[in-house]
Amino acid sequence: MKIIIIGAGGAVGKTAVQALSERHDVITAGRSSGDITVDLEDFSSIQTMYKMVGKVDAVVCAIGHGHFGPVQDMAPEQAMIGIDGKAMAQINLVLAGIAHVIDGGSFTLTSGVLNRDPIKGGAAAAAANGAIDGFVAGAAVDMPRGIRINAVSPEVLEASRTKYEGFFRGHNHVSDHAVGEAFSKSVEGCLTGQVFIVE
Repeated sequence: MKIIIIGAGGAVGKTAVQALSERHDVITAGRSSGDITVDLEDFSSIQTMYKMVGKVDAVVCAIGHGHFGPVQDMAPEQAMIGIDGKAMAQINLVLAGIAHVIDGGSFTLTSGVLNRDPIKGGAAAAAANGAIDGFVAGAAVDMPRGIRINAVSPEVLEASRTKYEGFFRGHNHVSDHAVGEAFSKSVEGCLTGQVFIVE
């Protein structure tokens, strides 16, 4: 399969590359690294990426950033960081990409743990994750030409333990292998409208 992986340079994206690159033709993309550069917060940049890549069997997206902080101190602009930078970025990737994915191809998006297992200061991130999971469930019933759509929703990766030290007390940290297997299940499997939880 010809697969484009956006966010391939990040911790989660690397797990998808590791899981899929041995068996498939993987094209990596990101804001500042990869075979192709793309800004998922710019719809025209997404369109340009698809024109450069051509038809693909699968699109995998492992990007997203957001604001962390107490709700009582949060400004609307801060709440929108994750909505724009994680949820809408991935939704727009699907909207622009439907015509470029082959019949029976797939999209795999990435959400995360915080909308099902919250932490202090994580409300904005939880909102973005919930939006992605909801979009996947709703979009699956409308996707044309047998195209599938799923999301991978991992706990914090073991590789990111130091980065998030102190924020996820009591949470299990998951291996790169386990997260990569979830991407493999989504891309190489048969299910649609699913959120593959890794915890």
